Amino acid sequence: MKRLSILAFCLVVLSTSAFAEGYLARKAVTLPDLILGTDEAGYQVSQKQYDLETGTAYQLKIVSTGRKPYALRSADFFNFIWLRKVEAGEMEIKVSHLYELEFEEESEAELFFVPIKPGTYKLYAAGLEEKGTFTSIHVK
Repeated sequence: MKRLSILAFCLVVLSTSAFAEGYLARKAVTLPDLILGTDEAGYQVSQKQYDLETGTAYQLKIVSTGRKPYALRSADFFNFIWLRKVEAGEMEIKVSHLYELEFEEESEAELFFVPIKPGTYKLYAAGLEEKGTFTSIHVK
């Protein structure tokens, strides 16, 4: 009986586990740009929600209109992605973790990443989220 229980447990675990083969970041899915400050006041964003899947590579361009300074944060989301690189200006930044992306004027940054944990996350501009400067990220 004990062997049967262990076998049943193993079958359940294996049937619900995600399997990936090959290099996960090879063909990144290009997400719609996230544009900050789409309204005259500079608070609205172009995308209110992104739907992602674990194990899929994504490319996200974040564009600041320069109407406000934007300090983008999302500690939970940034902790649960594998970050391949960030491109900003004429350079590639290869880091393992982000804390904040700060845009002080009109500029852009492009993130290349793979989500590794399901959940719902909020990417927001510190101090401006109550005015609408945020987007939700749903990872399944």
